[in-house]
Amino acid sequence: MTELPELSGKVAIITGASRGIGYGVAEALLARGDRVCITGRNEDALKEAVETLGADRVIGVAGKAHDEAHQAAVVERTMEAFGRVDHLVNNAGTNPVFGPIADLDLNVARKVFETNVISALGFAQKTWHAWQKDNGGAIVNIASLAGISASPFIGAYGVSKAAMVNLTLQLAHEFAPGVRVNSIAPAVVKTKFAAALYEGREAEAAASYPLARLGVPSDIGGAAAFLTSDQSDWITGQTLVVDGGILLNAGVA
Repeated sequence: MTELPELSGKVAIITGASRGIGYGVAEALLARGDRVCITGRNEDALKEAVETLGADRVIGVAGKAHDEAHQAAVVERTMEAFGRVDHLVNNAGTNPVFGPIADLDLNVARKVFETNVISALGFAQKTWHAWQKDNGGAIVNIASLAGISASPFIGAYGVSKAAMVNLTLQLAHEFAPGVRVNSIAPAVVKTKFAAALYEGREAEAAASYPLARLGVPSDIGGAAAFLTSDQSDWITGQTLVVDGGILLNAGVA
């Protein structure tokens, strides 16, 4: 990023942001003047993302999202570097299995929940105690359309994202009035993470969407920017579906 606006004074933590949706969210928040801390498992990829986004306003902390020590380190480093944590975007997620839920290895299911749900709760707790409890802010959980509808072959992922939708409700109720908590439920977004759902058949996959295309990370970045802005000050406990209209096809023969 070669040119950035004046600083907004706000700071965000974005998990799982070395690429894909998280990276798109980071771009959107930086574009309005925020400073951000991004996380990811791969240290080299994270360093590259920091350099590309702009190391003067971005820091990166590598680690596994479900690791409580990593969560604590992320919040601590952010407070040290920027002095505040106004916004948290819980984007880190995993889906290591593709197949019927009837045959799902329960240890895999536990891993999915640890990464997709428990890590989001851990980060929310830590940002709450470090800054938001006394100063306010906003949290955005990246859920999924799979969490609000049946999701064949990615059932464990869908169930974990349904849990994230409910986690959003619980946090929104408990953290009010100072902290607003919402979630975003994307349909298929063109990322490496979702490649198995469209790779080699993108035109066919996109044809079922009323808006005639799959999502891109900036679609979700824009939604996250809105939900962490003053324009959404009276919105909390909601799940914003960003799906290119695909749910409009439900029940249509």
